[in-house]
Formats: sequence, structure tokens, C-alpha cells
Amino acid sequence: MTASGVRASARIVARDDGRGGTALPVLDGEGPLALRRTRASGGEARVMVVGAMSGPLGGDRFAVDARVERGARLHIGSAAATIALPGQAKGEARYDVRLRVDDDGELRWLPEQLISAAGSDLYVTTRAELGAGARLVLREEQVLGRTGEEPGRLTSRLTVRIAGRTVLDQELACGPGAPGGWDGPAVLAGHRAVGQLVVVRPEFTEQAAAARMLGESAALVPLAGPAVLVTAVAADALRLRRVLDESLARLGERN
Repeated sequence: MTASGVRASARIVARDDGRGGTALPVLDGEGPLALRRTRASGGEARVMVVGAMSGPLGGDRFAVDARVERGARLHIGSAAATIALPGQAKGEARYDVRLRVDDDGELRWLPEQLISAAGSDLYVTTRAELGAGARLVLREEQVLGRTGEEPGRLTSRLTVRIAGRTVLDQELACGPGAPGGWDGPAVLAGHRAVGQLVVVRPEFTEQAAAARMLGESAALVPLAGPAVLVTAVAADALRLRRVLDESLARLGERN
């Protein structure tokens, strides 16, 4: 920890073990980004991010780097929600996630919710680089404020590239100081939870998913590649998770 906040990083490499399973030759995390390998499921390795400290706080810098090599399968989750809090250090906190999946690799990035507490200021970036034959299920959930409080400032940028081509690059800013209209009818419409699902699989190249509403609060949009984006809003975290789980089921994906 420094006067300007905590610096913490985690690095994961998943590799085909040649026996129908997935090895983890690199599993290295520190402080609030401690990593634990959990029980595998079939050929899929599972890793849990176990937060050992509060945060991110103002001035903190967190980074996660995960790579799935050819033929490997990896599921990454988190043990609890991440709560962005105000801190003694000035300036915004940053949380940068870098995901790389090689051809014939598969990654399921399914962390718990990110909660923006009053007075916090967090900038989150998630960047996924995929090979042409890679598979990805990525879920992001943001909750604006804890029960009975206003949210902090939260900016989230999500970028997905497949075979060197950008298929998604979007940014959402909410809370005090965000551009006007973030809480209006064209964006959150008064809801306090928002989430995204990105599903990438080669089959979408031959049979693209059609754009459609998924209930009253979620929409599916095909991307310019073998991928789809589901965006949902809800009154709270529990309802948001229910909507996203139902959307995954409709796409034929497990949670």
C-alpha cells in the first residue's frame, strides 16, 4: 500500500493438460485479489477470486490478467460482491481486467456484482481478446448504491475483440459528475442495477441470433461477429441476476 492507494494484481494462465482437463501453470494473486482453485467440472478448471481486503478505495489500482490457451477451459468467479468505497487517498480507483482466449479455448468470466457505494469513484475497464474459434461467456453487473443510499461515481468500459476485430466497445458512466441523462428513460430509467452478458461462440457465424427483447427489461443484440450482447436493467441486484440467468438459459448456456 502507498499514500496513493493499494496496488494489487492477479494473473491466471489456463492450459490444456493433454488428458482432457485444464492445468493452471500460473495462479498468482495478492492482497484483495487472492486466488483459489476450486473443484473442477469435467475438463473445466475453476478459479475463485477471494477478496481479502475492502475495496477498491479511492486511489487503488487493481488488475486481473487471465489467459486461456488453445484447448483449455476456465471458469472464473468471485466469492463475494466487489464494493467500491471512498478512501483516504484522492482520485479515482481503477480496476482493469484483461482476458485473452486462444482458438479452441473457452472462458467463463462470471464474477459477483460490483456495488458503487456513496462517495466512491471507480473506473472499470474489461478488455477481452479472442481468437477466431474461441468461446466466451462474460457477465458484468453494476449496482448503484447500497440499500437506501445514493451511488458513487462509476464508469465502466467493455471492449471485445475477435480475431483482431473490435466487435464491441461501449462505456457507461453513472452517478455524481456523470454526463446528464444517465438516469433518464433512455438509459437506466430510474433502475439501480444494470448488467451485460457477452456470449461468443463459433456457431453464431453460421446461425446468427436475431435481435429481440428478453422480457420487459432485457434486450439481445447480435454483434458484428460470432457474438451477442444482452443488456438488462432491474430494480435491484437479485432481480438483475434473475434476468441475466434467464437470458443465459435462453441462449442455451449454463450459469
